Amino acid sequence: MIGSAGLASQIALWGFWLLLCAGWWFGEVRARGTATFALLWLVGFAGFRFVPLEGLFASYVAVLDIALVFVVFKGDVRLT
Repeated sequence: MIGSAGLASQIALWGFWLLLCAGWWFGEVRARGTATFALLWLVGFAGFRFVPLEGLFASYVAVLDIALVFVVFKGDVRLT
């Protein structure tokens, strides 16, 4: 069974890759931007393995998700 933190981590991870692919597919993120976001993800993935705090990588990916939402949707997503 997975806890709420684990579920949030998975949502952030899958959301990142879905947003990155959608941004590339619809032309909102060019090849250079896609490579930059993927490289940032890879650096975080490799770097946070040496940090003893668990869950820090999920927060890092969530910040990348927020940046991707701003880039792909040209601003914040309106809920109302």
